[in-house]
Amino acid sequence: MMNTRFLYFVFIGICMSQFAAGQISWQIADTDFGLLPAGFHVYKTADSLDGRPFLAYYAIADLKNKKLVFSTDTSMGRRLSPREYYQKNNNPLLVVNAGFFSFNTNQNLNLVIKDGKLLSYNIHNLAAKGKDTLTFRHPWNGALGINNHREADIAWVFTDSGYRWAYASQQPVKPLHDSMAVIHVKQYKGYDIKKWKMKTAVAGGPVLLQNGQILISNDEELKFSGKAKYDFHPRTIIGYTYDHKIIVLLVEGRHKGIADGASLIQCAQIMKDLGCAEALNLDGGGSSCMLINGKETIWPSDKGLQRKVPAVFLIEAR
Repeated sequence: MMNTRFLYFVFIGICMSQFAAGQISWQIADTDFGLLPAGFHVYKTADSLDGRPFLAYYAIADLKNKKLVFSTDTSMGRRLSPREYYQKNNNPLLVVNAGFFSFNTNQNLNLVIKDGKLLSYNIHNLAAKGKDTLTFRHPWNGALGINNHREADIAWVFTDSGYRWAYASQQPVKPLHDSMAVIHVKQYKGYDIKKWKMKTAVAGGPVLLQNGQILISNDEELKFSGKAKYDFHPRTIIGYTYDHKIIVLLVEGRHKGIADGASLIQCAQIMKDLGCAEALNLDGGGSSCMLINGKETIWPSDKGLQRKVPAVFLIEAR
């Protein structure tokens, strides 16, 4: 007969495992997506989340595996669906939507870096409303970057077409509020701001995790107003773990009875439970879509149609 002390520790281990995973049971889903390379896996859950129907996938990729290439693409002034990016980029392993954009102009509103070159810039000059229409607010956006040494970082980033590099702070930057339509990085005092020399990067916001702690910089990034971070929506989240893995989380939503979506608070906790050191929200809602080997993971909330977006994050297999 088994030793009762042994059974006790097995029971405690199971309980701690469930707690560490945020009581979400993830199942490996590699076989649903064809042949996958070493260092890359896909997981799925259909567990409930805080009593609500929940459906999500995450892909995890080893940054140190040199057979995996982490990149971006942008369509420069127009928008393409994730499937069109898949075809345009010679069928990469993973395609996922990236930052925010303007429906009216198709313009990226966030940084995109590819092969060390800034292809798109954060919008730092937001016209105020109401009685303050002659003033501007100047937020910095959260971004995830990967450098030439295959090291990831999430920071609050400033960009300008006049600068060769992006500039980054490792702490949230309080937005300036003034009457200037254009702002310069030198106007920000009291922050440790350095050149952010990344090979690959995408921005969005807000940051959800920093140094292993939940830190949602919604107010600093001016992304959502009021209590919007508690709203349930489809989500696209990206982050990295302490052991050098990239995690891309896609949460299905607006699918009544099957998937309610998740709040930013919940996504931050999920990414922390998955072992992320830092995590970042990207564009969600109808934009959320991830393809693995060309196959959809979540069901896009725009009646199943893939929304056209101006930028994506890619993982390619050599």
